[in-house]
Amino acid sequence: MPERRYPRTARLNEVLREVLAEELERLSDAEFGFVTVTGVEVAADLRQATVYYSVFGPKDRRGATADALKAVTGQLKVAIGRQVRMKYTPDLVFKEDPAVAEADRVESIIRQLRSKGDLP
Repeated sequence: MPERRYPRTARLNEVLREVLAEELERLSDAEFGFVTVTGVEVAADLRQATVYYSVFGPKDRRGATADALKAVTGQLKVAIGRQVRMKYTPDLVFKEDPAVAEADRVESIIRQLRSKGDLP
């Protein structure tokens, strides 16, 4: 059997990211703020999926966004069940994407260096 270039879990991660992003856009609520699904990692047994997201806006909104995402987890699982053919619909665990926070930190450092004249 020839080896696949794009592993099944990588394809599934991308499909779930697309489904969740579309469903969150459809559910659009003030509680979410401006939320973006940045990635999904499905466990090897396909029973759990970690959903990484970023929130644009004030830091005090992030808690409300996390609570809102937890509140609609059931609806999101139903949407996955309708749109993706899987033996199990994975449990969803939401985590704020650490890469986005790290990028903000680096950008802040660069701005500080530029304001001091250390960078062009």
